[in-house]
Amino acid sequence: MLAVVCPGQGSQTPGMLSPWLELPGVPDLLAAASQAAQTDLVAHGTTSDADTIRDTAVAQPLIVASSLLSLRVILDGRETAGLVDVTAGHSVGELAAAAVAGVVSDAGAAGLVSVRARAMAQAAAATPSGMSAVVGGRPDDVLAAIEAAGLWPANVNGAGQVVAAGALEDLAKLSDNPPERTRVIPLQVAGAFHTPFMDSARKEFEPAAIDFEGAADPVLPFLADLDGTAYTGGSHGHGSAADVLSNLAGQVTAPVRWDLVMETLAARGVTGLLELAPGGVLTGLAKRGLKGVETLAVKSPDDVDAARGLIARHSGAGTEPVVTTPGAAQ
Repeated sequence: MLAVVCPGQGSQTPGMLSPWLELPGVPDLLAAASQAAQTDLVAHGTTSDADTIRDTAVAQPLIVASSLLSLRVILDGRETAGLVDVTAGHSVGELAAAAVAGVVSDAGAAGLVSVRARAMAQAAAATPSGMSAVVGGRPDDVLAAIEAAGLWPANVNGAGQVVAAGALEDLAKLSDNPPERTRVIPLQVAGAFHTPFMDSARKEFEPAAIDFEGAADPVLPFLADLDGTAYTGGSHGHGSAADVLSNLAGQVTAPVRWDLVMETLAARGVTGLLELAPGGVLTGLAKRGLKGVETLAVKSPDDVDAARGLIARHSGAGTEPVVTTPGAAQ
C-alpha cells in the first residue's frame, strides 16, 4: 500500500526548481502554477535567495507547486487513482495533497495556496510571534511546559518532536526553562502558525476555500492533519469535496497532528511512503515513526526513477508509464 505525502513550509531551498525545469513539460506546468498563484515561481524557484523564499507569501506556493510538478513528472501522465492508496500533507502540504486526491486541480491548488499564504503573511506581520521546536523529552512533560509558558503545540510531529508557537516573550520563557531532556530550537518562521494568532488569516482564507469552484470529491483517502482520520462518505467513499475544503480552511488555526497521521498510515497497512519534492523532513519522521515502511524523499529529478520503482512495488501497478505530456493527469 502506497502513501504519497507532501512537505510543509521550511522545506524550500534556493534554486531547487532549476534541474526540474530542464525536463520536457515542466516549464509549462510551472508557468500555469505561476499564473494561478499570481507569483513568479520560476524566478523564486531558480534565482531568488534564501531570504526571499522564506517569505510566507512566496514559500507556500513555491512548495505546493514543487510537490505537484514532481508528482506529474513521476507519474508521466498516469492518474493517481489506482497508483496512490492514501495521501496527506504537512501544514501547507495539505493543499498539494488535495490535488493528489483529485479534489482540486494543480492550478487550483496554486491559486488557493496563494490566498492562504498572503493572508498568513499579513496575520504574522500584524503581531510579533514565532515558533520553536522542542526535541526530545517525555511527551506529557513537553506539552505541559508549552501550556505553562502560554504557548500552543502547533505541530505534534511524533518521533520526539513538538513545535511550540505563540508570542515571542512566551517562547523566550520556554527556552529559559525547557522541559527535562529537551532541546528548544527557535525556527526561522514569520509567525505562530496553526494557533489563534492566525485567526484573521483563517477568516480571509475560509471563503476562498469553501466557495472554491470546480472541486471534486476525492478519488483516494485524504488524511487530515487535524486528527489523522480519512474522510469517508461522498460519491467515491472518501469524503466530499466540501469536507476537504472545510478542513483546509480550519487547518490555518488548528494544530498539525502528524503523529496521528502516521498512526493512521500504520493502521491502514501502508508499506511504502513517497514524499514529494522538496522532500526530506517527512521521510525522516517516518523512519522513526513507521518502522518497516520503505520510504523515499524526492529531492531532484535524479530521484524520479527510484520513485517510479517504489510506486511499482507498493501500489501493485505495472512499471510501464503512459507516455504523455507531464501534467496531463487531473
